[in-house]
Amino acid sequence: MAPTEHAIARRGLMLVLSSPSGAGKTTLSRRLLQEDRDIDLSISVTTRKPRPGEIDGHDYRFVDDTTFDAMAKDDKLLEWARVFGNRYGTPRAPVMTSLQSGRDVLFDIDWQGTQQLNEKARDDVVSIFVLPPSIAELEHRLKIRAQDDESAIKQRMAKAGDEMSHWAEYDYVIVNDALDRAFSQVRTILSAERLKRQRQPGLSTFVRALTGQL
Repeated sequence: MAPTEHAIARRGLMLVLSSPSGAGKTTLSRRLLQEDRDIDLSISVTTRKPRPGEIDGHDYRFVDDTTFDAMAKDDKLLEWARVFGNRYGTPRAPVMTSLQSGRDVLFDIDWQGTQQLNEKARDDVVSIFVLPPSIAELEHRLKIRAQDDESAIKQRMAKAGDEMSHWAEYDYVIVNDALDRAFSQVRTILSAERLKRQRQPGLSTFVRALTGQL
């Protein structure tokens, strides 16, 4: 039987989506997880309280400050950052397990976390920054999602400029002016990155088997 694409062993990648609050990274992330069976969501730990509808272990792992401190001290976090007074971090072990088994891992994190991932595992990281089409549209999206009060929205808008100033640190930048188009661009990036030679360690074995049949 001829070798098939599925016979080629590959190493997973870390796909990072970042954006200012309201630009659409969470919506894009959820859609990607629904439509792509080969990618897992990195479940962050956080010290903030759950929002309505959030489930511990599914949306986040909600921990207290003592637990978070211990994880950071013991190097059990790939990255962590303080956002709006709360801390968020990425547990190392489940990510490494997924990558080694050939599965990709999706990260919904900010620029601080992305910098730390790049410092620790640059070859495994593919980063995308999502921009809003305008500041007015960004504010509109924050208001209609109805997750924050007016004070929190103003705080997020004030922070948006600083967040967007880090766009040049990312591998790719897309403008989310239409969700379907932005999602298609994310899928295209992911497909291309999966095909990179360095992410397919099984290619050598595949080619040897292939040429051995000549």
